[in-house]
Amino acid sequence: MADPRAFISFDFDHNVTQKNLFVGQSKNSKTPFSIEDWSSKSSLPQSQWEALIKGKIGKCNMLIVLSGKTMASATGVSKEITMAKDQSVPIFGVYVDGANTTSNLPSGLARNRTIAWNWDDIAAAVDQMMGEGKNK
Repeated sequence: MADPRAFISFDFDHNVTQKNLFVGQSKNSKTPFSIEDWSSKSSLPQSQWEALIKGKIGKCNMLIVLSGKTMASATGVSKEITMAKDQSVPIFGVYVDGANTTSNLPSGLARNRTIAWNWDDIAAAVDQMMGEGKNK
């Protein structure tokens, strides 16, 4: 698949700026993929949010979690990770907002699948995701 689709999961209350930068840079970088921003653009009632997001995640090839310093309070991110796992959508994380290997990760995101914000490493992770889960 030439253009994999990625759902960008992030802490809506704390990391909107990093999400916008990540999506924008992905479109302007020299990486061998394009990322579509299928995340929710606004806060929604819980039942509407869950139905909308589950459907969007299911249409994607991977879930990319932008993991910031406040992830312990981001319950929506943990739900998105669960939705992805339930649909065999591969997941990896990218540290943002000063987060690093000592920062809290959202429930369900493995530390060994969370990387620094480096486009060469992100491109390698996208390639890896295209051979996992529902992309096999």
